[in-house]
Amino acid sequence: MSTESLDARLPRRWRRAWALVREAVAGAEHDYTSGSIGRAVFLLAIPMMLEMAMESVFAVVDIYFVSGRGAASVAVVGLTEAVLTLLYAVAIGLGMAVSALVSRRIGEGNVDGAAKVAGQTIWLAVAAWLVVATLGIAFARDILRLMGADEDVVAVGTSYTTLMLGGSLSILLLFLLNAVLRGAGNAALAMRVLWLANGINILLGPLLIYGPGPLPELGVTGAAVATNIGRGIGALFALHYLTNGRGRIVLRLRHLHADWRVMSGLLRVSAGGVFQFIIATSSYIVLMRVISTYGSAAIAGYTIAIRIMMFTFLPAWGLSNAAATLVGQNLGAKQPERAEASVWVATRYNVAFLVAVGVVGVVFAEALVGFFTQEPEVLRYGAAGLRIVSYGYGFYAVGLIVTQAFNGAGDTSTPTWLNALCFWVLQLPLAYALAKVLGLGPDGVFWAAAISESMLAVTGLILFRRGAWKLKVV
Repeated sequence: MSTESLDARLPRRWRRAWALVREAVAGAEHDYTSGSIGRAVFLLAIPMMLEMAMESVFAVVDIYFVSGRGAASVAVVGLTEAVLTLLYAVAIGLGMAVSALVSRRIGEGNVDGAAKVAGQTIWLAVAAWLVVATLGIAFARDILRLMGADEDVVAVGTSYTTLMLGGSLSILLLFLLNAVLRGAGNAALAMRVLWLANGINILLGPLLIYGPGPLPELGVTGAAVATNIGRGIGALFALHYLTNGRGRIVLRLRHLHADWRVMSGLLRVSAGGVFQFIIATSSYIVLMRVISTYGSAAIAGYTIAIRIMMFTFLPAWGLSNAAATLVGQNLGAKQPERAEASVWVATRYNVAFLVAVGVVGVVFAEALVGFFTQEPEVLRYGAAGLRIVSYGYGFYAVGLIVTQAFNGAGDTSTPTWLNALCFWVLQLPLAYALAKVLGLGPDGVFWAAAISESMLAVTGLILFRRGAWKLKVV
């Protein structure tokens, strides 16, 4: 059915909504500092939610493809992903700084300054990659053992871990270049970048894992090869757009010249963001270490449940990224009240979305986990964990938006302290007490995660309403 015939058959209200969706996905650049706030949130949120949906597909595709290789292969992906969360912390923290500074410069009308931020971002990505790749290639086997892997898992997964850590430049560039695009308000292109990267990963994954016909059967290692190729091509596509002169930001060689003032500003703002996510992800690593004491089936079940949770969370994360962009651009345009109003609109949308998703998680936990495995013990652990975390989705929705609102304003220190309080002070002791002392096992870890995330949302909301973030200068 053509677009025109579809438009003609829809009621007028739905035709307007459908036209807005097409406009959001088309990728035209807009001024988000004026006009309807609801429309601005929608135009940014739709492509950002679709972008994060594609990122969440990365999180579940490898699990789905390697699940046919047994619990050891699933455990390899889960343990390596737990380590990679530290890299994601760096990438997300830097990305928050990049989006905050780019959106602020765009709101000020300083497009060349936004391009300078983009150029310095590339050098920071390369520097972070050199550290991660050196350690990952040299110590992949030891890293798996440190995470609690038995020798069967180490034997199966060393090459996978080596490739994922060694090829981490593709992860960093994909995150950071898309952060530039989002900060500039071009969320639709960031979405297309991930569509391309994920499409390649989906195509190559099963071919390289199972090796049909003349192709080599690489097992779980094939998943790493496919992921690196997909992300690498996606990053190159984003870089091509930023340098071809067609977008709002045009990256030139002069923007790549080291500018320590801009770079120090990025590092200053990102330090809180990086540490913020290191707190959260190091907590995840500790939780995974506690889970590993219950065997490979528990690790596999936990990994599947968390991947499903990520799949549902990342579209909501996309909506929170839209709120961050609106906060940054409107603060740059000296409109703090419009920035705050944008956050409340985004919060309402996010709560409605995640509460609905949480109901699905509670009711259909076994079916969702059963899509990835039919091993009874893995299914039992995964379904129980997914059901427990789904109870808190309404709180998580609020926490995601207000946290990203702080970050979009350049106030990365407030979420950092919130994470330290809720994850290190509350979550980790509570997880150990519930799992080991009270004997709840892996279920206790999930309850600790749900409680601490809910506490973060409540505390963050109280601090956001005080409004100190409106005065942040970046």
